[in-house]
Amino acid sequence: MAYSDDIRLAASLELPFDKLAGKNVLVVGATGLIGSCLVRVLMAADSDCHVYASGRSRNRAERIFAEYADNERFHFLAYDVTQPLESDITFHYIVDAASGANPIVFSTDPVGVMTANFLGVNNLLTYGVKHGMERFVYVSSGEIYGEGDGREFDEDYSGYVNTMSARSCYPSSKRAAETLCAAYAQQYGVECLVARPCHVYGPGFTESDTRVYAQFIRNVLRGEDIVMKSTGEQFRSWCYDVDCAAALLYILLKGESGLAYNIADNNSNITIRELAEMTASIGGRVVRIELPSDVEKRGFNPVTKSVFSNRRLMDLGWKPLHSMRESLENTINQLK
Repeated sequence: MAYSDDIRLAASLELPFDKLAGKNVLVVGATGLIGSCLVRVLMAADSDCHVYASGRSRNRAERIFAEYADNERFHFLAYDVTQPLESDITFHYIVDAASGANPIVFSTDPVGVMTANFLGVNNLLTYGVKHGMERFVYVSSGEIYGEGDGREFDEDYSGYVNTMSARSCYPSSKRAAETLCAAYAQQYGVECLVARPCHVYGPGFTESDTRVYAQFIRNVLRGEDIVMKSTGEQFRSWCYDVDCAAALLYILLKGESGLAYNIADNNSNITIRELAEMTASIGGRVVRIELPSDVEKRGFNPVTKSVFSNRRLMDLGWKPLHSMRESLENTINQLK
């Protein structure tokens, strides 16, 4: 099945899209992996909502969303979330997926990572409160759980994060941004929900993305063996970007205000080594191990086991489209 078919499948799910009728939906971070997929699903849905895709680079947006250039439902909004939002448009629904998720920036620009996560939520909610926003979804991260004790992470669990490590710029600012959502909900009565995706994969990554799955896919697309920078024993929950986008819509349209929802496919809980071997087998290559550089090591996620409970999300009716191997194959075929 083609990636475009998966987008159409997600857009045809039994969701109350009628809630979006005549509404404006703002997706911030729309040129990123998750945001771009969400925009595509919204544009494919049977709805007359207007989709505002926001990002810092107009050139990148025009390239990613070229197919919507003449579609009256699509709009691009050039915006940096660290700045106040200047507009007079009522965005009825806002999904904040803007965040630096490339591990290399956790060591090279930790200040920028923190400010984008925290100030972004504050600026968007400040605007929403003043301009008739109906519902806000913050795309947080499963990294907020930190290093657990081996248990499955449910939404009420809080693991350990070392606040004095610069690498904690990402989980610590995500945690603070979640609390800011709760504060706005209590103080201003706005509907805020939090999504906590696990490790997400799909074709929308950039050439500079150093996340392991992106590196593995680039290897096989170049006809190279996969190079691992560790023995790959870390155990993770994974989720296909189309499944993640669909989950965000379930949360946006069916979720309960004030709650957080894990996004994870429990059939895709594997080690980094298993991910490498699966990707290599799809591309007809093998796996090799090389020692990482000091810069690469500083960006590594220190968590050894990160497995998520998705029961709360499943209770909304969500389920993944395919097996992990089929979704990974569709990702690689799309990039080809």
